[in-house]
Amino acid sequence: MKNMSSNNTKHINRRAFLRNTTLAGGGLVIGFNLIQSCKTKVVKEAVIDLANLDYMDFNAFIKIAENGAVTIFSPNPEIGQGVKTAMPMIIAEELDVAWNMVHVEQAALDTKSFVRQVAGGSQSIRHGWDALRQTGAKAKHMLVQAAANRWGVDASTCSVSEGVITNANGETLGYGDVVKEAALLEVPEEVTLKTPKEYKIMGKDAPNVDLDEIVTGKPLFGLDYKVDGMLYASVLRPPAFGQELVSFDDSEARKMSGVVDVITIGSKLRAYLEKDDRFHSKISPSDKVVVIAKSTWEAMQAKKAIKATWEAKGTLESTEEHDNILNGILDGNDFVTQRADGDVKKAFAEADDILERTYESPFLPHNCMEPMNFYAHVTDAKVHLAGPIQPPEWKAGLVAQMLEREPEQVQMDMTRMGGGFGRRLFGDFVVEAAEISDAIRKPVQVVSSREDDMTTGVYRPAIKYRIKAGVKDGKVTAYHLKEASINDSMYGLIPNFFPAGAIENYQVDTSAHKSEITTGAWRAPFTNFLASAEQSFFDELAEMMEVDKIQLRLDLLQKVKGTSDERIQYSPERMEEVIKVAVEKSGWGTKPKNVYQGFVNYYCHNTHVAEVADVEIEDGKPVVKKITCVVDCGIVVNPTGALNQIEGGVIDGVGHAMYGDFIFKDGKPLANNYDRYKLIRMKEAPEVETHLIQNEF
Repeated sequence: MKNMSSNNTKHINRRAFLRNTTLAGGGLVIGFNLIQSCKTKVVKEAVIDLANLDYMDFNAFIKIAENGAVTIFSPNPEIGQGVKTAMPMIIAEELDVAWNMVHVEQAALDTKSFVRQVAGGSQSIRHGWDALRQTGAKAKHMLVQAAANRWGVDASTCSVSEGVITNANGETLGYGDVVKEAALLEVPEEVTLKTPKEYKIMGKDAPNVDLDEIVTGKPLFGLDYKVDGMLYASVLRPPAFGQELVSFDDSEARKMSGVVDVITIGSKLRAYLEKDDRFHSKISPSDKVVVIAKSTWEAMQAKKAIKATWEAKGTLESTEEHDNILNGILDGNDFVTQRADGDVKKAFAEADDILERTYESPFLPHNCMEPMNFYAHVTDAKVHLAGPIQPPEWKAGLVAQMLEREPEQVQMDMTRMGGGFGRRLFGDFVVEAAEISDAIRKPVQVVSSREDDMTTGVYRPAIKYRIKAGVKDGKVTAYHLKEASINDSMYGLIPNFFPAGAIENYQVDTSAHKSEITTGAWRAPFTNFLASAEQSFFDELAEMMEVDKIQLRLDLLQKVKGTSDERIQYSPERMEEVIKVAVEKSGWGTKPKNVYQGFVNYYCHNTHVAEVADVEIEDGKPVVKKITCVVDCGIVVNPTGALNQIEGGVIDGVGHAMYGDFIFKDGKPLANNYDRYKLIRMKEAPEVETHLIQNEF
């Protein structure tokens, strides 16, 4: 694994680095844009008219005003994972400014200035690490050079602290004092980056940059988005997955207060899906009835008055049928082999003992605090989209193709998201908003109710794992993992994670059943349950072998050390460390007899984790009292943000493990709100004790 503390000396295209403009108040700003210049495409030098440049066209990472005020744009969508705070922290660290003097703004979608404006795959920080650091460091270099030029000294004799440049004689200049001269300098091809020991901002706790706005209710989220003359839409979708609209009577709905129109949508999306069906399992192509009204409440109430007739286009599936289907897949031979080491059949035939277990998980809804919503205004000139979306470029492109518009005609503005967890990756609500506005040619916001969200969502797929292990002479010699999933095979099964490489005869097979029920990523994005299944199996395996469950894992990790297998993604050394720290910090094996302890370790998304759960029995039921969690994710940019993510993930995971279930009957969800679907409550949340491994990866 690359040590990210090393200096990065990539060649950066200097012509794409710089922009200048003037603020309305007269202060000059300088914009630095490294993501654009990190692209492989050569950007031609442009002549910039400083006098007439429109400030609204400015889009870059950094603005520095003559008064020294620093604004840093955060390019990636903020889903609650903290990148709107962490990404600017990385720039500010190398820029060497005081964090409390930095103002952060959310950037809009801009494919020319930024790359990978996505909240998905847990890669925002990792992907942007080099470019963000280079951005701050090169801006600092130019500012220092400008000050040195004014003083007539060598730049190497100057120092910087919190935006103030000092020369050997003790004279000082602020960044704002030299920003005009810096704007005219050449961009350096190489700069020296800080080492972790020099960090003043990264590694220190920083509150969420939107915290004040969140707690005081200022507009940040998609539901807060408002424009003059905006209408509201409530969409009547099929009540069961696998149904299509036959007819509807909207006469009563049209009489209700505030109703502007009732229309149907779906034709444009179907035409698009006929060309590209990659989105079929994420977006229903059925016609839908839409109520357009002057308020959300009026639209939702009128929707209830519509009398619609639906018919099944295929089998309306139920949870009981899914159970039989997935078992049938596991019993069969129709699999795609993702990895095969050695000869598992031979190893099982020669084994002294064999253990086989099947683990299953249900569909689960995302239950974001903010229901799905999106704004669209389609005109002949452009398509304006705005709202909470995880992959804005992907959805802007989908809308452009669906409406047969040029990509440049689509403007996508991002709002903060009130939760996402993968649900906002798929953007069915974006497509709906665009098609509705295209039909009525007015600004409109589509808003889902909680019932809409829960019954017409994109769910975590129901999955079954069958795991089989063989033991010979006290050693694990064979391991065979099979996955049977609804729709999304292989997403929940990463064949090169642990225990890949640790067992000589190792095989991973996947298969899926195609269903009309829309499924997709759900936190992790699918490995959440695979971790539970595999780690539960190792506990049972240790019990059968009559060995210590922790030692079994440590012994397997020793076999991976020094491997030349480049497919292996995890580090056995780092995994070993989190295991040992978790054992130490949790008091493993030393608790009173009434405290039962469970253990898990896992790797995914570039991070090694080990956890210990303390469980007690109360009134005959298990209650999780405490989770001790040890995490090695490399350099931690913002510890507060990391702890928020870890604690939230632990509590959510415990809640869904204890209470989560989602049942379908004839294609229809049997729960549509929290009276029938339980989420963990505050009084049920365990104590979470977190330890972050400190290193320079």
